[in-house]
Amino acid sequence: MALEHKLELKLAQKLILTPQLQLAIKLLQMPQLELLETLTQELTENPFLEEIAEDTGEEFSREERETVESEAASDDAESPLEKMMSNLGGFGVDEYFEERGSDGRDLGYFVPGINTPPSFEQFESKSPDIYDHLLWQLRLSDSDEHIKTAGEAVIGNIDENGYLAATEEEIAKLVDTDIAIVKTAIELVQKFDPPGIGARDIKECLLLQIKQLGLAGSLVESIIINNMDELKNKNYNQIIRMYNITLDDVLAAVKVIEGLEPKPARNFSGSSTNYVIPDVFIVKVDEGYQIILNDERIPRIRINNFYKKLLFQKNSFSKEEKQFLDEKLRSATWLLKSLDQRNKTIYRVTESILKFQEDFFDKDVSYMKPLNLKGIARDLNLHESTISRVTSNKYLSCSHGVFCFKFFFGGAFQSQRGEKSSTSVKDLIRKMVSEEDPGKPFSDQRIVELLQNGNIVIARRTVAKYREELKIPSQNQRRKFDQGG
Repeated sequence: MALEHKLELKLAQKLILTPQLQLAIKLLQMPQLELLETLTQELTENPFLEEIAEDTGEEFSREERETVESEAASDDAESPLEKMMSNLGGFGVDEYFEERGSDGRDLGYFVPGINTPPSFEQFESKSPDIYDHLLWQLRLSDSDEHIKTAGEAVIGNIDENGYLAATEEEIAKLVDTDIAIVKTAIELVQKFDPPGIGARDIKECLLLQIKQLGLAGSLVESIIINNMDELKNKNYNQIIRMYNITLDDVLAAVKVIEGLEPKPARNFSGSSTNYVIPDVFIVKVDEGYQIILNDERIPRIRINNFYKKLLFQKNSFSKEEKQFLDEKLRSATWLLKSLDQRNKTIYRVTESILKFQEDFFDKDVSYMKPLNLKGIARDLNLHESTISRVTSNKYLSCSHGVFCFKFFFGGAFQSQRGEKSSTSVKDLIRKMVSEEDPGKPFSDQRIVELLQNGNIVIARRTVAKYREELKIPSQNQRRKFDQGG
């Protein structure tokens, strides 16, 4: 078969995401903090965008309006606007900010000549992390330089929980030294504060803490060495038979072990706390409920009409400059339209959730109804993927607390009062466990039977799955023994 070149015409339909649609989708799925960062960056980069500090009702400032209205009608007379535009190209950076600062608008820059030192409040102190804490102790030790060098490598390989994440051979190869020196360095670091630091596993971590407490050779140490599985499953009878002791002895040892720290570096974590900021508030009013979009920290932006008018002046800019400004104006327009569409879509989705889950807002979580993304999409005549983007990483605040949007979606289970949501079933399981006898906790099968008494048909593996999602331990791990009983 001979190869040949030829031209063909074909008709095909393709879904192409325009820049406007890409921006709308991007903004739609942004949580509150990310949206704030994006808008702040756009305000910095796009000259056509300005933040509305207060609603003055004026489209231009007094200076801007006087400049536009004072254009000369004569072709041979140079207008103030033309003078301003002709001088604009010769502006340097310092002159630009001096001119902007003279009209009363605070851009956050200092006028040249004013040398104000930064405030000390602008500096954020760095709390010492676990590595700084350990290096400080290492440098205070009287060990020789070879051990200190190996110790720095040991400290550098300690993870965020305080465990040594590298082997002795890897550390020895890293610093080009003997394994004996590395072992000495590890033993040195393991004597540092916090107790248990530098361990290879949970058992060694607990044993290091026991040693510092002066309990070496005690029952506590023996249980940690030999009975971690029995301890985890609370199989205390096996421990009693193994050591020929009483239940009180076991419970006393367990109390000591429970007071140990499984993650020694926990209190030295450098990670900051991220607080949930609700995107929507649902407030109870006399007529029903009011939906309020949270725009407290979101800057109100608009297109600066003064610069927009300058763009359309003839012979004001070169071809490249005008092309750049046209692109920035289109970008600003798309951003404002996408923001408006985002707010409207979030409002409509919240309104639909409120309609389906009104019993929850009136009463409590046990009245949650089965709901999925398809139901909201059908109600609003939107695509299911749009609903998914709206409900991702966003939160709703109401009288019951702050909830992720995904909280209101769940599968259906049959009950005596009709279909129940999986969210309400999880709440029932949580309440059952909280009200059970600590000495005789419910098994997963027993929870299934109790739910079936309410005509809720559910499998045991589903109960186990929901229990793990609720972070509820297993039956043996929940069992509590009364000391002296």
